[in-house]
Amino acid sequence: MTYVIGDVHGEFDCLRRLVEKLPKESKLIFVGDLVDRGRKSKEVVEFVKNNNFLCVLGNHEKMMIEYVDEFEKTYPNLPCMIYYHRWIHNGGKQTLLSYKVIEVDKSDGKLVCLEDKEKFQRLLDDVKWLKTLPLFIELDSKKNDKPIVISHASMADVWYLKDDVKKQETIEEYALWNRKEPKIDVPIFNIFGHTIQKEVDLTKHFIDVDTGCCYADKGYGKLSAYCIETNQIIFTK
Repeated sequence: MTYVIGDVHGEFDCLRRLVEKLPKESKLIFVGDLVDRGRKSKEVVEFVKNNNFLCVLGNHEKMMIEYVDEFEKTYPNLPCMIYYHRWIHNGGKQTLLSYKVIEVDKSDGKLVCLEDKEKFQRLLDDVKWLKTLPLFIELDSKKNDKPIVISHASMADVWYLKDDVKKQETIEEYALWNRKEPKIDVPIFNIFGHTIQKEVDLTKHFIDVDTGCCYADKGYGKLSAYCIETNQIIFTK
């Protein structure tokens, strides 16, 4: 069985409970946003990486890659550009804490780099792996007579541009950041995350599997898996 798992966002304990509920030997595909906000991004990345599970690039991985590329240049000083603070304030701080490469100064709340080259190298190695993640995965199977495509955000509306080398920025923009539902006449059946839903809705012409496992305080709090072969939804909190 093939299960597509929604945005984990560092909630490793929740992910582990979900995987325990899935049939053994299941094929797992992740829609990205493995990192940020939760306290165990490092564990999530290493779980997916070490088990060779399929995963597409999410916008939070993209921000992490860009930040760590700058961090490597400035180490042991943290990058201080405004752009990179956007990632820090959108869960990046929790990710760096999970890798134990920073700490929070108790006196003023500022982030301080911990000079530990072994831990920093572990972060660099995982980022190197993140850079290999594709923007989308096209499966051999179909749903509603359309090929199934896994991406982080909805990209069905620009699928016709996927082979146009001049339009790859548009493809990336949609695959990582788009929040609009795909039109009904698109040529693919798109399964994605990125935009939080209360429940996985199987009545639509696409499937959004992000049920906000890192937002329990806002009325969400589920991590969901969708089975391609059976249409079954399995979730945990």
